Amino acid sequence: MKVDGKHFRSIWFDGDRDTVQIIDQRWLPHEFRVVDLTTLEDFAVAIRDMWVRGAPLIGATAGYGVAVEMARDPSDASLDHTWDYLHATRPTAINLRWALDDMRALLAPLPAGERAAAAMARAHQICDEDVECNRQIGLNGLEIIKKIAATKKPGEPVRILTHCNAGWLATVDWGTATSPMYHALEAGIPIHIWVDETRPRNQGAQLTAWEMVSHDVPHQLIVDNAGGHLMQHGLVDLVIVGTDRTTSHGDVCNKIGTYLKALCAHDNNVPFYVALPSPTIDWTLKDGVAEIPIEEREDEEVTRVWGKLDDGTVAQVQICPDGSPAGNPAFDVTPSHLVTGLITERGVCEASAQGLAALFPERVLD
Repeated sequence: MKVDGKHFRSIWFDGDRDTVQIIDQRWLPHEFRVVDLTTLEDFAVAIRDMWVRGAPLIGATAGYGVAVEMARDPSDASLDHTWDYLHATRPTAINLRWALDDMRALLAPLPAGERAAAAMARAHQICDEDVECNRQIGLNGLEIIKKIAATKKPGEPVRILTHCNAGWLATVDWGTATSPMYHALEAGIPIHIWVDETRPRNQGAQLTAWEMVSHDVPHQLIVDNAGGHLMQHGLVDLVIVGTDRTTSHGDVCNKIGTYLKALCAHDNNVPFYVALPSPTIDWTLKDGVAEIPIEEREDEEVTRVWGKLDDGTVAQVQICPDGSPAGNPAFDVTPSHLVTGLITERGVCEASAQGLAALFPERVLD
């Protein structure tokens, strides 16, 4: 996508400087910063402290982390240590483990002298594959928007609600939930996006809204608790969210608050779709509520917020009484029966073992 008219991916390799670079998302929307990642610790901190975030981007970052470490030390011990070290950074997003497993399976049989080049080539490939996956997700999701536009909203904007940021900043490019929106815009279909703020880290307010502004997408920022009200009054035609892990039976783990939106959509007969590239599917799990580990993050994310003051200064402020403890589960699980469909790079399917099997017959599903 573009920033001030210049194309960017969220992570890339600068061949002139032989360095991996990322957009440091902690500073958005108030400041656009690009930083270098040069050591294994850099990659771990970037993932753990959310300089990068979003399951597909986390996986791509891990791939480059392995590649950079293999250039430093291509030994078996280094490969195993890199897997363990990066895997410990974020427990919920399955793309992290997928990318690390993919890299280790490729590199382990190779002689040490061949590992660095092979790792970097595969890291580049993971990024390119993610871009194409998300482009296809957008084209498949576009058909849903087209149908609503033609049958229910002729000449009027299709109103789409999204939660958290599943935009190009959460992937290498295009985004998952936002890809159908960008494709709709390119197709000339009028849309209006309801952007959930997404407490506690405000990824909707800080990142999705920034993307919408950057790409001239009609939208309004709303507080998290407004979605149900909008649905009750017929102001939402469609919900599209992303996911950090989806089970083989179609349960969806996404940013905290997604489950509540699914309940509201179900109660008001609003279609609720989840956009996901196939590496986000955890084929080893069936029951998302029982089996997906939910990351608990630090109290400070709840008790304090970042923002721009009237004088232009960006600062963090406390919003609760001194000494008040906080709970901070980062994700929740939406059971498959609340999901209208899954939008993947291979098409749209029912959120079920049978639906996923139809699109991915090479996977063995019980």
